[in-house]
Amino acid sequence: MGVRAGVVVCAVSFLLGALFTHWIADSLTLWKSPVTEQNLWTAASYYAIIAKGHIYLHYFVAAVVSIGGVTILWNLRDGEAGNLMFDGGSIFLFATTVALYNYSVIPKILTVFSSLPMHQPNDAVPEDLRSTILELASNNLICSVALTGVLGLQAGRFWAENSSDDDAEDLVDDRGKSPPLESGAESS
Repeated sequence: MGVRAGVVVCAVSFLLGALFTHWIADSLTLWKSPVTEQNLWTAASYYAIIAKGHIYLHYFVAAVVSIGGVTILWNLRDGEAGNLMFDGGSIFLFATTVALYNYSVIPKILTVFSSLPMHQPNDAVPEDLRSTILELASNNLICSVALTGVLGLQAGRFWAENSSDDDAEDLVDDRGKSPPLESGAESS
């Protein structure tokens, strides 16, 4: 049980780290006010680098996603109540992240940013490119929060399993001992 949880935590942590690298672009658009044209072009240039990245990097990330998803499903197969609750929530959040990334983020990065127009840092950003950059930043934030939720659910599952194991050990210890004397009672 511990190995599978470790695989899930490692896979999700890796994916969170990959999403956090987008902070270079996303912080300029989500957390800076006002959003300048230079910030938008910097974010667009960052996404253009990702779009032109080596295909094997994309395959590697897809393999990590697959390993994480299969392991969560494998945990759910045990059928215990704790697994159904914690792993069911983890599957929902993980699947939501995968769906959002596959159907919104990746297609936009590959279509819009694979041929970024030539520009100067202070040129006006076209409105459709501006909205795409802001949407990508929002989607990256949603995926990061969802994956953080998966880590939280896995930590909750670990805590619940360890707590129930401790309770079971206490029951075993108490069975072999005589009941405690009540205060004020004398023993014979």
